[in-house]
Amino acid sequence: MRFKPAPHKTIETNVFALPEGSLREQFEARERRFMSPFGCLSANALRRVPNTPPCPVRTAFQQDRDRIVYSNAFRRLKYKTQVFLNPMGDEYRTRLTHTLEVAQIARTIARAMFLNEDLAEAIALGHDLGHTPFGHGGETALKEIYSATFTHNKQSLRVVDCLENNGQGLNLTREVRDGILKHSKGFGRVMPENPAELPMTAEGRIVRFADIMAYLNHDLDDAIRSGVIGAHQVPDVCLQVLGCSHSERAIGMIRDLIANSHSSPKGLVLQMSAPVNEAMQILRNFLYDNVYRSDRVHQEFVKAKKILSDLYAHFLGNEPDLQKELHAMEMHGCSDRSQPRERLVCDLLASMTDRYAMGLYKRIFFPSPTI
Repeated sequence: MRFKPAPHKTIETNVFALPEGSLREQFEARERRFMSPFGCLSANALRRVPNTPPCPVRTAFQQDRDRIVYSNAFRRLKYKTQVFLNPMGDEYRTRLTHTLEVAQIARTIARAMFLNEDLAEAIALGHDLGHTPFGHGGETALKEIYSATFTHNKQSLRVVDCLENNGQGLNLTREVRDGILKHSKGFGRVMPENPAELPMTAEGRIVRFADIMAYLNHDLDDAIRSGVIGAHQVPDVCLQVLGCSHSERAIGMIRDLIANSHSSPKGLVLQMSAPVNEAMQILRNFLYDNVYRSDRVHQEFVKAKKILSDLYAHFLGNEPDLQKELHAMEMHGCSDRSQPRERLVCDLLASMTDRYAMGLYKRIFFPSPTI
């Protein structure tokens, strides 16, 4: 529906004539007309803090998307590792560009399946907000030095619930929060066998597929660009089934998911064909063995673990420095005295970018000239 300027007598009254009801209500009505019965209607969204006045212009999931994009945690993603630590090359992916690629794939799939694009995008944009510096190496380090239960997806939920907005959180909807928490697969199945681990919405399940489609594709690109592997090493079946270029692989995986998903008495079943699913798993195994666990990448993560371990010990024993850094990162409102200091230090370290952590380590532990 195109809006036309209302008639006006002077330039001061040059405003748009809007239809009856708020724009948000118009968008919600439009969703009810075109969306698949498997889609999640914005009008049914529930916020973490209930009875919050709705926006007159944006739907609930549009609001969530905007709150995520304007958050400190989202901006920090541009200096957080995807695979290669603090990459100097301008073309290498970071955690931010990974997030944008996941969001683009998720929106494409959601649109094609007549689901809620805004919800899929919001989940995708928020799914890695809690990722540590130094990628999965940083996550492994915090598992060892803080708690074996630490995971980046749980930390992402903590970011949007407790850490952002100086301790007040973003007050996102239940549906987006659920998708953020349940996006992670580790090395497990794309769709978990345990129903409790399955996102509550079809859009949340799409993000799980979009995430693996994105990282399989761009991590392969970056690994070849860096020289960690050669293009000739990629298994033939992956090239034959998925394609030889980034665009071929991306559109091939997307089309396969759309073509092979179907409805059932239990709802929408998202699945890929056996050949594509097998080729993706082979590529996944190949990247784990030859890239993520390669000596070159592993040695850098050993250094990263040393940085995080030393910073963790320093802040545990130095309350003034801890409070100073929480202020510097606009997290001082999160300094709840009822929480163990270990929790605060973990939140601080997980929120840092690669370059911030390295710079802080240098300032604290390297000698500085006195003359």
